[in-house]
Amino acid sequence: MADDLKYGYKGAEPTQSFGNNTGVFDPNDINNLIADNKWTSFGQLELIETQTVSGVASVEFTNLKTDIYNVHFMTMSDYVPTTYGKIIKVQLAESGTYETASVYQFAEQYNGLSAGSASFGETKSTGTNSFNCFAQQTTTNGTNDSWNGYCYLYNLGDSSKYSFSTYQTSSTFVNSVQYYSVFGSSVLPQASQVDKIKIFSASGNITNASISLYGIRYS
Repeated sequence: MADDLKYGYKGAEPTQSFGNNTGVFDPNDINNLIADNKWTSFGQLELIETQTVSGVASVEFTNLKTDIYNVHFMTMSDYVPTTYGKIIKVQLAESGTYETASVYQFAEQYNGLSAGSASFGETKSTGTNSFNCFAQQTTTNGTNDSWNGYCYLYNLGDSSKYSFSTYQTSSTFVNSVQYYSVFGSSVLPQASQVDKIKIFSASGNITNASISLYGIRYS
């Protein structure tokens, strides 16, 4: 930063904070304010944690930073279960204890393509034991198959609101020449604070997966 024109002012530096940036800024000013979390930028994506795993029963995120983020974003790359034909399951913990009862709800649309034949439909439930953050694809057939997707998670840290997700996932089934994609939404219809997320296969371990959790700042 130029000493004689810091944030566009001579003399005393004005106080800078989110929602209250004062002055004329050059790129170095902006970069320094971003580093100090003082630059006004709604919706910026901030990585909380990435886990790349192989041969594990589940992937857990235990530091959600809900005191900072009201909206989270999760990505999943190259997810492969050891037992094929088993869905991806997600459960949320309230006060450190995972909710495993059939209280979650979801609705999703799917479309598939196999050997030139397309299929479309929907799946839904008002009483299931998992919170959908990725698609409930149940058909797979090959050692090179993988699932990839993303989801948004809302209100995890707000004890007065339900926790929601919206998501989209795509799957490629190399050996059987198939493609499958799903988009949908789910809810845990209980006003509670969520402090952990667990992702696992309905049966068997996870052969491979890279899963990242982000916070969306000032959302």
